[in-house]
Amino acid sequence: MATQTISKASHQGIGYSVVELNDTRHVFAAGVPRRGTTLREQADDALRTIEAVIQEAGARNSIVHQAVFVPDVAVIDECRQIIRDFYGSELPATSYIPQPPCDGKLLAIEALGVGRGMGEVQIERVSEQLVITRHNDIAWVHCAQVVPQGQGAGVYDDAINAFEQIRALFGSVNVRFEQVIRTWLYLGGIVADEGPTQRYKELNRARTDFYREIPFLTDRLLPGCQGQIFPASTGIGTEGRGIMMSAIALVTKRQDIHAVPLENPRQTPAFDYADCYSPASPKFSRAMALSCGNYATIFISGTASITDSETRHEGDAAAQTHETLTNIEALISEENLDRHGLPGLGTSLDGLALVRVYIKRAEDYQRTRAACEQRLGEVPTIYAVGDVCRPDLLVEIEGIAFSRKETTPLSEIDGATLEQLAWKSTVA
Repeated sequence: MATQTISKASHQGIGYSVVELNDTRHVFAAGVPRRGTTLREQADDALRTIEAVIQEAGARNSIVHQAVFVPDVAVIDECRQIIRDFYGSELPATSYIPQPPCDGKLLAIEALGVGRGMGEVQIERVSEQLVITRHNDIAWVHCAQVVPQGQGAGVYDDAINAFEQIRALFGSVNVRFEQVIRTWLYLGGIVADEGPTQRYKELNRARTDFYREIPFLTDRLLPGCQGQIFPASTGIGTEGRGIMMSAIALVTKRQDIHAVPLENPRQTPAFDYADCYSPASPKFSRAMALSCGNYATIFISGTASITDSETRHEGDAAAQTHETLTNIEALISEENLDRHGLPGLGTSLDGLALVRVYIKRAEDYQRTRAACEQRLGEVPTIYAVGDVCRPDLLVEIEGIAFSRKETTPLSEIDGATLEQLAWKSTVA
């Protein structure tokens, strides 16, 4: 099994991970406010604390992708203005997700920074929807907050419209949709009816039709890789009735970087689900592993308490959380990576650098969080209330994991503890 390359810690709702990868420092942070009563006060507290963590990790002014979780759609415009005021010209690609933070705060923030001063890193901020990071002859293209034009035509038409907008945004910087490695599909009322069918099923029908002629990642695949190829993805419910999407694409001419879609030996591939779950099955891979020599980055799709294709532990959120984490553990294991042609690049739950936990019922938060902390330790984690794509599923978890074959010292943040960083944020 590969060794870990991650340093991580958490304290009072603020967590961070630092990953040294190909001479570039990646910093992941997740935070909730510790003080303030208004949205602006709480946002300022969370933003300043995350800024202090990112800066101490050597990634000042380099947040490139951000997800902001809010209680409902009505506060998004105010929150967007607060974020714009805070970042100015350094605005990340930012999505505003109407999923209430589980601890009752008015927002929670997840941020990705890419450190300068290690390898050569260039950041191009095209807009608040599109940011490109370039290093080591690789471009990561972050696309955020895509909503359908004239939203309200129905889930199928709105989803096709949103996919087309993502295609156009990527196309504006000469990126093809087939280079997408990861998507997020947020759908209000995900398990509610849509005419004679269900809204999530209509989303899957739109995704199936839009993906039909897209040859995903054909220039990145390992020799001999066959079968259907789809990006990693999360499809999750939100407040309201709208649709919002975001995505990440990888662009490089390097021949030593491979994209490997991972399936889980404990689960039926989602795109092979029976028609009773969705006539047009969900088109995504359980994870997308990107390998480069001795390194691997694994984008883990939204994962739930399903084995084969059946829901397990109905009504028990804690048991579903453990089953979900066991699924993720199997997905990123050495045995599974070896099975997919990446020997030596498997990892364990310790290899997770960032986690999101979606919880259907707010009353299950404490039990779910306890189970996650027992299995995951100090990984930065966002807990948000979001409906899951089956009525009997109570929890869904996604994340990013890293591994490398060689044994090297853990990266470290010099100097301050998180308590000191929190103090610094109050006097900035």
